[in-house]
Amino acid sequence: MQIYKGFVYILASKRNGTLYIGVTNNLARRVAEHKASIDEGFTSRYNVKTLVYYEAFRDFYSAICREKQLKEWNRAWKIALIEQENPQWRDLSEEIGVTPEYIQGVIDEYQSGLFR
Repeated sequence: MQIYKGFVYILASKRNGTLYIGVTNNLARRVAEHKASIDEGFTSRYNVKTLVYYEAFRDFYSAICREKQLKEWNRAWKIALIEQENPQWRDLSEEIGVTPEYIQGVIDEYQSGLFR
C-alpha cells in the first residue's frame, strides 16, 4: 500500500473557468474546506470548488516543488493537463472520499472550535 504525504490539486469554478492550484498533506480534508468555504479567500470569493485534477507524492517537499512548477505554467498548459486526465472536467471529490457527509463533518469540527 502506497503512503502519500503530499498532494497538489487543481480546483475550477467551471469548465475553462477560474483555476486554483494548491498543495496539502490531506487532500480530502482540504477539498472539503474549499467546498465549505471555511477560508474566506480566493476559492470562496470566486466559487472555485470543483476538484478537476490532483497528483499524490511520497513526500511533501516534492508536492511543494510540483505546485510551484504548475503555478508558473501558462493557462493553456494547465488546461491541457486537466483535459489529459479529466477531459469532462468531472468533480473528482467523491472518488477521494469527499461526500456531503464528510464536508458537514469538517464544518462541524470548525464550528466546535476543534480546528484553527
